[in-house]
Amino acid sequence: MPVMQRRAQDTRSALLQAARQIFADVGYAEANVAEVVARAGSSVGSMYHHFGGKADLFLALHDGYQARQEARADAAVRDALTAGERNPVRLFASGARAFMQGAWEERDLARLFLTGDGPPGFDAVMRAGFGDWVRRSGAVLGDVGGEEPNQAYPMVLTTVIATGAREVTQQVDEATAMAFADDILALLDMITTG
Repeated sequence: MPVMQRRAQDTRSALLQAARQIFADVGYAEANVAEVVARAGSSVGSMYHHFGGKADLFLALHDGYQARQEARADAAVRDALTAGERNPVRLFASGARAFMQGAWEERDLARLFLTGDGPPGFDAVMRAGFGDWVRRSGAVLGDVGGEEPNQAYPMVLTTVIATGAREVTQQVDEATAMAFADDILALLDMITTG
């Protein structure tokens, strides 16, 4: 990688890391660009070059988090398929557990995005993201009972997991968080198997 490209990438990474720390500490509304830039060891001009403003920093953090969550869930479903699992609800549960594990591992960001303290229009971004998760869940659950589920089925199950992930981020330690996640999945299994 050329030196200039590596520097730009390093600057971008430093700005994102600084923004992550500051947003997690004080929230979006109370964070200011000057503090982000100072913590990143960058300049205001450089920040605006890479992101255009505080809202773009926040959205870039959200996009990265969502991409990592999707990758975690997808990998867990693939691993379950490779291990021979074919039950759609169990495949969904594999992805859901990975999603909740990721929420614990990145609880600073998960908490930030769930507080409602984001830039104007962020609620629409969250709704669109949830809609994408429901569609992805519907694809995994597609042949439950030998037929394609209606839209309500994946929406209800995805809502349970999203709420569970939020609660996972509030637990005191990883063991408690993952025990809570497992309790949610056990209830999900009871609900879906009758």
